[in-house]
Amino acid sequence: MHDYSQDLNALLSLKGLISLLTLSVLEIVLGIDNIIFISITADRLPKIHQQKARRIGLALALIVRCILLFSIGWIASLKDPLFHLGIYGVSGRGLILFLGGLFLLYKTWMEINEKVEGEDHEITSKKGSATFKSVVFQIVLIDIVFSFDSILTAVGLSGNILIMITAVIIAMILMMLFSGVVAEFINRNPGIKTIALSFLLVIGGILIAEAVADAYNFTVTHDHHVEINKNYAYVALGFALMVELFNMREKRIKREKDFDPDKVSEEKQD
Repeated sequence: MHDYSQDLNALLSLKGLISLLTLSVLEIVLGIDNIIFISITADRLPKIHQQKARRIGLALALIVRCILLFSIGWIASLKDPLFHLGIYGVSGRGLILFLGGLFLLYKTWMEINEKVEGEDHEITSKKGSATFKSVVFQIVLIDIVFSFDSILTAVGLSGNILIMITAVIIAMILMMLFSGVVAEFINRNPGIKTIALSFLLVIGGILIAEAVADAYNFTVTHDHHVEINKNYAYVALGFALMVELFNMREKRIKREKDFDPDKVSEEKQD
């Protein structure tokens, strides 16, 4: 039987607290794509139900993550092939990543199509097009897919169950607190929403690429394994956001100049 008192003593030590802080920060960073998806998905509900859907979805997702953390042995078994397609092995992890990537691509592409059709169409037809339960289900479903990265990272950094669960709880609480702010910011700025949707398309593609790489890795030795690095996607997202923020600032300054009373009076005098 696992000795949780030993885990508690390790958590309360200086090394344990540093591990907790490091892991919490990583969980938050790895949850960026999750927050973006939740923000866009919950926007399909009427305004009064959006915050409730985000909180219930994240609370259920937290329970699922804790269960997965207590099932480290089962998670590890998902790396083994369930069946083979020729020489390529298909593991449980690869299957989940592949299906999750397809789901993310489909949902994001549908959102982009609605956005391309125009804001007027979006306002009249989009709100209320999704049920509360379906939105919560989608939040939990995509969080399970995204959980694999965070759980594998947590296991790699710390074998202490209490540290891992505490870090996940801290990250989830912060996501609950700030998901509304992120959602408002994304939905208030069309340019930011376009970038967010494009980012989700890239993440969906990366999930599928990870599944394909996972199948390929069964055909080669460990030294020749192919690993997909998502850091490039985060860097691209950061750069695109920086450019869009510069554009937003430039537009705001131009609007202020256009409505400057002193400037208007000077033009009239001329």
